[in-house]
Amino acid sequence: MSRISVAEVRAKGQPPGLTSRTNEEHWAGRLYMRAISPYVSAVFIRLGVPPNPITFLMMGCGVLAGAVAAFGGLWAAVAAVLAVQLYLLLDCSDGEVARFTGRTSATGVFLDRIGHYFAEIALLIGLGVRAQGAWEPGGWVVAGMAAALGAALIKVETDNVVVARAKAGLPGEPPDTALRPRSGALSRLRSIASAVGLHRIIGAVELSLLLLAAAVVDAVRGDLLATQALTALVLAVAVLQTVLHLVAILASRRLG
Repeated sequence: MSRISVAEVRAKGQPPGLTSRTNEEHWAGRLYMRAISPYVSAVFIRLGVPPNPITFLMMGCGVLAGAVAAFGGLWAAVAAVLAVQLYLLLDCSDGEVARFTGRTSATGVFLDRIGHYFAEIALLIGLGVRAQGAWEPGGWVVAGMAAALGAALIKVETDNVVVARAKAGLPGEPPDTALRPRSGALSRLRSIASAVGLHRIIGAVELSLLLLAAAVVDAVRGDLLATQALTALVLAVAVLQTVLHLVAILASRRLG
């Protein structure tokens, strides 16, 4: 496969409709990363690298971002942003390699989703350690861990819709028309919440950028107030989103 071109990888690895998957494709993927990833995917394909090792690399970058963020300081925040961007790049690339080589599998899907768990959990815990200001137990560390638990529970709620449907003998993925709540009022609230996008701040890409912004403010002020405020905010969002997401699932037709 030494003659594989980037255009071929883009044509086969990015099928029509890929970037329009609003619930699956990240905005950063649509905005710029899908334009970059075929170049990296082409290298992996030429070298004969299977998709699953790429996914393991993605996991490593996500965990590394959280570990680096925990050290504190402006340069650590910059390094965390770069690690998350590499995580996003590899997240795009593993699927492109799998589709191009015909090596898509349930194992690959499983590892990809677990990788997202690892990245968000690691970054939220790293934020809590950073807000604490020292490598020692404390309230801010607990806040970061609690936010990480909330982020994990949100993903658990989403993934268990598929599990519940499968156990009930229904098709795995609910149709798009089943996502909206039955109640008109709840449906409008869901639309407003989605438009505001506050839930996105516990995602790895958004959180890494906010962490960097907080680090800049902290560097100017000479304290950790901005990072601590961000930690409190993500904790509140994680708790609220865990509850609201559960209500939205139960109030919709996702479970049949």
